[in-house]
Formats: sequence, C-alpha cells, structure tokens
Amino acid sequence: MGRPRTTSDEAILAATARAIERHGPQGLTLAAVAGQAGLSPATLVQRFGSKRGLLLAFARHSAETAGLPFERAREEYGSPLAALRAALVRLSEGVATPEELAGSLSFLQLDLADPDFRAHAADHALRTRDQIAALLTEAVAAGELAAEAEIAPLARAVQVSYNGTLILWALTGEGLLPAAMRDSLDQTLRPYLTV
Repeated sequence: MGRPRTTSDEAILAATARAIERHGPQGLTLAAVAGQAGLSPATLVQRFGSKRGLLLAFARHSAETAGLPFERAREEYGSPLAALRAALVRLSEGVATPEELAGSLSFLQLDLADPDFRAHAADHALRTRDQIAALLTEAVAAGELAAEAEIAPLARAVQVSYNGTLILWALTGEGLLPAAMRDSLDQTLRPYLTV
C-alpha cells in the first residue's frame, strides 16, 4: 500500500485547466501543472503516465462534469430559462480576454486532430446539448416557451449561439462576454418566448 494522496485528481485537473489557460495544451508542461497544483512533475507522471495521459484525463473529466453548471443553475433559479442563461454564462466565466480563449481553442485543435481527444470532446458537446434540451423542455412545461417549440433544433441553435458568441467576442472584443452571451441567448430564444 502506497502513501496516501494529499492532492485529489480533481484538484490536479483544476490546476491543469489553469495551466491550459495560461500556456495552451501545446505549451503546457508537467512542470507547469505541477507548479499550479503544488506537486512535483514526478507525481503527475506516477498518476497519469505522461502529458498526454494527463490531458486525456482532463478531457474525460470535462465531459463527465459537463452537466454541473446546469445542475447548479437549476438549484439557484426557479425559472428554467433563468437557469439556462446562468449556466451558459458560467460556462464562459473562465474567459476574460481573447487570449484566454486562445488556450481553449488550441485544445479544440487537439480534439479535432486526435481521435481519443475527439471522442471526449464529442461526449462533452452532446452532454451539454442534452442539458440545454432538458432546460428548454422544462421551460415549455413552465409556460416560458411556446408549446410548439421544437426542442431538439432549438437546443442545437442555443448551443451554436453559445459557441459562436465565444468566437465572435474573441475576434471583436466588443463589450463583456457575459453580456454578449445573454444577448445572444435572448436573441435565439425570442421567437419562442411566451412573455
């Protein structure tokens, strides 16, 4: 039996996220993550095997926890649409500058080029869309959206709006991202609102 772990995998993966924001996945080193986590690079090698192993664990964890912002928003808001707005704004909270978004976009390049990463990215995207669709369904049941709203295409439109807003905001730098995200979501949902 080995020594007990003093730092959880979740804490290490949070440190990995911070290091990716700073260096991008290509510039990321085990030393950078270890510095963020307060560990030695050797400890990361013992747990994850390599930088690739660490990044795959990060991608898998991101997909597995994709629903958390939506669950938290449901607990905080009585309105499904308010919860949806809050969750999507929270998903973008880690991005304060276009440079910070660049790290995430670099990870997207890895997702597209490597089938192991792409599988986790696809899982994340589908779980996110499922959460959006669930809140839209709840909004119809609550009378916030018109009953004739087709949930699947609308959930896809909301997800496309979210991703498109991230990119457009990063390119133009216009305003604050949370406000841009709320405006984009409101524009997408406006034809279906009942009030």
